[in-house]
Amino acid sequence: MLRRLGDGFKRKLPSSLIPDILSGMAREISAGGVVLHDIDGVRHVALIEPRKDSANSVPTSSKRRRAVFALPKGLVDAGEKPVATAVREVREETGLIAEPIAKLADIKYVYVRTWGDGARVFKIVSFYLLRYISGEIDTVTPEMRIEVKRALWVPLDQAERQMAYSNERKVLRQAQEYLSAQKLPD
Repeated sequence: MLRRLGDGFKRKLPSSLIPDILSGMAREISAGGVVLHDIDGVRHVALIEPRKDSANSVPTSSKRRRAVFALPKGLVDAGEKPVATAVREVREETGLIAEPIAKLADIKYVYVRTWGDGARVFKIVSFYLLRYISGEIDTVTPEMRIEVKRALWVPLDQAERQMAYSNERKVLRQAQEYLSAQKLPD
């Protein structure tokens, strides 16, 4: 059975075959955060615009490309818990200090590396709802500018339609559902 996902087709496999397929595949574990902050009475979320490789960003036409926004995230370091990774990646990619409130979701997918060995990689990204504590958005080190073009606050009710990845839009909806069911701590 094929189902449409994004710009391509992916084969939906019986769950009994998945362990065999994944056994020889590289694996990556990442974590990221949905950072919320009230600004002038409006709830905002911190998003990043990842920096694209200059070789891949050559415009094919004179039209201006739409910015690609995503949630801050990155690889879990050895010995690090995913929630600690989410807090660290938010700090590194946005300049913000935030504290965890709740785990929102694990996203699982397979991608093909476009660099190095071109291997297929099974990836899990754990996302956490985080509350803003301090810091100024987009205050990141020069080293992080290799990965992040900019970080910005976006009103929560407008963020979903500006985000590039459908799985991250789902995570944002889960954060909104959590907020509807729970009172966010001050």
